Amino acid sequence: MRVPRIYVEQDLATGQALSLDERAAHYVAQVLRMRAGRELILFNGDGSAYPAVITEASKKLVSCQLGEDLLASSPPSPLKIELAVGISKGDRFDWVIQKATELGVSKITPLFTERCDVKLSGERQDKKQRHWQQIMVSACEQSGRNDLVDIQNACRLQEWYATVNSQVKLVLCPSLNEEIAVDGPVNHITLLVGPEGGLSDDEIAYSIKQGFSALQLGPRVLRTETAPVAAISIVQHRWGDMAWY
Repeated sequence: MRVPRIYVEQDLATGQALSLDERAAHYVAQVLRMRAGRELILFNGDGSAYPAVITEASKKLVSCQLGEDLLASSPPSPLKIELAVGISKGDRFDWVIQKATELGVSKITPLFTERCDVKLSGERQDKKQRHWQQIMVSACEQSGRNDLVDIQNACRLQEWYATVNSQVKLVLCPSLNEEIAVDGPVNHITLLVGPEGGLSDDEIAYSIKQGFSALQLGPRVLRTETAPVAAISIVQHRWGDMAWY
């Protein structure tokens, strides 16, 4: 039986007894319906994973006893990948966050671009930000990842450029493809992807002026939720930790 992995917003230490925070307790007791004696794996984003056993479980309280030994942790990707992507409608953006997390991205920035039809502000934007955070946490739980993705607040594309300081900067474009000239190993890369309809010609041209190289992902036009996954997989295979075994 697979042991569930649960994220908690609490300090963890070997041999510790603790009660799970509200979110984790609800998931364990109400969703998974786990009871005393069942095993868990707990992590809090510090890169480690802790074996635990449930000592008490009710609708409002789940207590655990952590084991004396840390579990072997999956190391984060040696390639730091920052993904900036235009916000898309429906659940497409949720899907991007989920898959980018599974593939080892370290930072995700939602962008408002010229062709972005999604309007977010105030309380609605805060709610969406919490939703994206939960999507990411669930993907970490499922994929065995013990570090969290840094999901930035949504911002305008023009504002975002000033925050980019990576070694390699790529903008996905269906009509342009430039040679990526890199001296030595690559350990930090930024991927810029547009929303439905892609980035405008002006946005692509300005990105190139900002030091981005245009990257074309083959002869077919990919959807906004497919393009990031394809691009992340390619750079992880070339410079990161994805390989044939």
